[in-house]
Amino acid sequence: MALTPDSTDLSVSSLFSFNDYVCLVTGGATGLGEMAAQAFIQNGARVIIASRKESELKKTSDRLNKLGPGKCEYVIADLGSKKGCDGLVAEVKKKTDRLDVLINNSGATWGAPYDDFPESGWDKLMALNVKSIFYTTVGLEPLLLKRASTDHPSRVINIASMAAISTYDVTTTDAGGLSAVGNGTFSYGPSKAACVHLSRIQAAKLAPKHINVNVVCPGVFPSRMTAFGMREAMDTLVRGQPSGRIGTPQDFAGLILFLSGRGGAHMVGTVQEIDGGSTRTGFRQAAKQEKAKL
Repeated sequence: MALTPDSTDLSVSSLFSFNDYVCLVTGGATGLGEMAAQAFIQNGARVIIASRKESELKKTSDRLNKLGPGKCEYVIADLGSKKGCDGLVAEVKKKTDRLDVLINNSGATWGAPYDDFPESGWDKLMALNVKSIFYTTVGLEPLLLKRASTDHPSRVINIASMAAISTYDVTTTDAGGLSAVGNGTFSYGPSKAACVHLSRIQAAKLAPKHINVNVVCPGVFPSRMTAFGMREAMDTLVRGQPSGRIGTPQDFAGLILFLSGRGGAHMVGTVQEIDGGSTRTGFRQAAKQEKAKL
């Protein structure tokens, strides 16, 4: 173990080399999952992406394989039940005997009026946004353990949301324009908060086995979940960003690569907020005052 800088290679190629990595990205055919998969592929990793729709999986894997130099494969999976999670685990074990990185990214949202919010809007989101993370990680632990070590821990990165932390009224336009006015994503934030807490529990349990668990809370990025807001309320989304822009693939990919590489090997149980500073109270108050002057 090198303990001093003069005996250590601190080059980017050493700290963030992914040439021999095997990664699984659930929800990897679109949105944030596709961004993560592309980051690994373009840095030489072998990546398995999973989601429900084969047409999207094939389209994305074909595109990523043309980019290279890594290789992309796919598995069709519906993670809304334990049976579906177990099915994914079985298919992944047919393709590889080890994993270096598991990104639990599959998720869903649901918008409806506060006083008429359906029970299915809770059940589906708690199953996909929370339960699937638990069963997928448990099932794939043997693969994550395969070459996990002190200096090369395997990684589990769970994708939550800034909605896990924010507490504004999700029925208002100031909530970000992610659902129609009068509707709200009432089960989404709580499910993502549960994802954050589950990640901390997983981190405590798995760190002694050299499996590092961290959770990422993205703000607004281009994805299927934000499509409504980007189409109907882009001005609202941008107004909530101090930088004057929403998140980009480069922003998200950079964080994923950091948490997955040798340079991020000492990160355990952290909650990474990546929202461009949009939840800082001082900024939001100033933005509201500026809006009131108009």
